[in-house]
Amino acid sequence: MIAIQKKLKLDQYTTFQIGGVADFFVVVSSLNDLMEAISWAKKNKQPLLFLGGGSNTLISDRGWRGLVIKNEIKGIKKVKENDDFVWLKSSSGEWWSSLVNFAVLNNYYGAENLFLIPGTVGAAPMQNIGAYGVELKDIFAELEALEIKSGRLKKFTKKSCQFAYRFSVFKGKLKNKYFIVSVTLKLNKIAKFKLDYGDIKQVLEQAKILSPNARQVVDAISTIRNSKLPNPSVLPNAGSFFKNPEISLTAFNKLVRKFPDIKFFKTDKGIKIPAGWLIESCGFKGKTIGRVGVYEKQALIIVNHGGARASQIIKLADKIVQAVYNKFNIKLEKEINYIK
Repeated sequence: MIAIQKKLKLDQYTTFQIGGVADFFVVVSSLNDLMEAISWAKKNKQPLLFLGGGSNTLISDRGWRGLVIKNEIKGIKKVKENDDFVWLKSSSGEWWSSLVNFAVLNNYYGAENLFLIPGTVGAAPMQNIGAYGVELKDIFAELEALEIKSGRLKKFTKKSCQFAYRFSVFKGKLKNKYFIVSVTLKLNKIAKFKLDYGDIKQVLEQAKILSPNARQVVDAISTIRNSKLPNPSVLPNAGSFFKNPEISLTAFNKLVRKFPDIKFFKTDKGIKIPAGWLIESCGFKGKTIGRVGVYEKQALIIVNHGGARASQIIKLADKIVQAVYNKFNIKLEKEINYIK
């Protein structure tokens, strides 16, 4: 039996520690709880908002006029294996790093580079999380989701998820139409590490580790992330606030003549420019305005210095977007999910 609470402040449920009051709030720990909560919302004509770990999310100061469903559906199990691969199925309310850690402990490989990405398993496919040269789609097998309108469960393959850079069909045409119940990963039983991205190899070499195991790779990534990214429990933030913009080769050639020191990397579709470099070039790195600011070690991160409001975060973000556009003629897109 679910217990629906009234008038609950949402700042305690987001890593930004920002958010107004929800009219109604409920925690679900099973599929039956979820279906009961959705049924209640329909009966009482209340709009739905789903929350997992509250990362990558900014909730407006007005809060939510409806029912917030906090996902705490847990469980990880092996569902299939052969000589080369293993399939792990995780409930969507599990913390993402708990799933990666489970894989590492059992010597299943492929998810190491995604360790310490904040959020729940259910949020991972929504934006096709990625780090250090690996994206969720690289280890994804399938997911199961509940259609809100009909209450039916449906399986989605990698193809039907329409994964792209920080995007899936659940951020596109199916946004707010499904609740992801579980995610199944296909992992290697033989170690195949991707160490050439960022500082992973350098950190391992400094520790004199030439043939690392999965735990050592995860530890190296933890060291890198903790040195560059703020801990949300110490300095509230929602992770990367902006996407890295992708531009055409023609547009890049014009830019590089004007800015010869521009940072970039090639993709299948064109040239990707690190948003952090663009923001830093506009003078925002380490800048504080009132109770909000840009993190001193990583310009992609907007932080709450204590007591900030969502409107102040958005005001700073808009200033950054405008400054980057004025200087580089590039329009930054927000990566976070802004709940208005």
